[in-house]
Amino acid sequence: MSLSRTQSLRMTAALEDCSTKMDIVRHLLTVQISGEPAAQEKVRLAKLTGDCQYISLQMSTLCLELREKQSFISLLQVVEEEEQKQKADVKTREAKIELKYREQALQMQMEAFQIKTDKLKDMERLCRDMEKQHKEQLSKIANKKKTEERSAELQLQLRQKETCHAEKLLEDRLELLQKQLKEEIMLHQKSEKFLQNQHEELKQLLDKWEQRTKQMLQEKERQLNTVCCKKTLNFDKLMERKRQLKEMEQVVMEDREEQKKLLQKQKEVRAATKLQAWWRGWMVRRGLGSFKKAEENKKGTAKKEGKKKKKK
Repeated sequence: MSLSRTQSLRMTAALEDCSTKMDIVRHLLTVQISGEPAAQEKVRLAKLTGDCQYISLQMSTLCLELREKQSFISLLQVVEEEEQKQKADVKTREAKIELKYREQALQMQMEAFQIKTDKLKDMERLCRDMEKQHKEQLSKIANKKKTEERSAELQLQLRQKETCHAEKLLEDRLELLQKQLKEEIMLHQKSEKFLQNQHEELKQLLDKWEQRTKQMLQEKERQLNTVCCKKTLNFDKLMERKRQLKEMEQVVMEDREEQKKLLQKQKEVRAATKLQAWWRGWMVRRGLGSFKKAEENKKGTAKKEGKKKKKK
């Protein structure tokens, strides 16, 4: 693709300016690298310096092409080469990742195989141990069986001896019990005869007590009848006394009522007398009623006597 002369010059000037700036940036990065930064930072700065140098070189090549041929085919080639490099890098990274995954899967398979191998070894060892234990158990069972058989024989002999001894003891015990039973029968017969005699005696005594009790009941019944008769007579006397007492109480109550009435009348008479005397005194002091005329008569008599004295 070709450009005009003017366009080529403009682009060349712009690229030269960019190249100059890239050189300045590369110089600054170089100065920072010489300042002993951290290892990771130093790697990053070195990569940036290389990128700046590569870009500056490509811009110089592009400027030369623009001056001479008025085109930028080299730029397109560089872009295409970079794309191919990036694709190749992507494929390389993908291949590395896939290889890493395969290595991890293989490692996991190896670990699983090792685990299974260890388990198989453990199972073989366990089988050997179980077989050994089985043999030991069989030996123990056989020995135990022999011991039990000998013990059973000894126990059987001991049981036979104990059985014989127990049979002899039971025979002796049976003989003793039979003897005791005969004695108990004789004692029972004697006791039964004694109890029969006692029963007869008690029966006769009971008949006597029944007859005596009957007589006592008849006597008590007669006494009770006598007491009931006396009680009836006493009750009649008591009722008569109560009636008389009630009449006397009635008389006393009536006498008290009459005395109360008499006292009340006396009080009323005394009160009336006092009231009448007070009223008469009050009338006299006030000169009211009939007491007024008597006072006037006294005054007239007094005046006449005074006149007579003057005439004399």
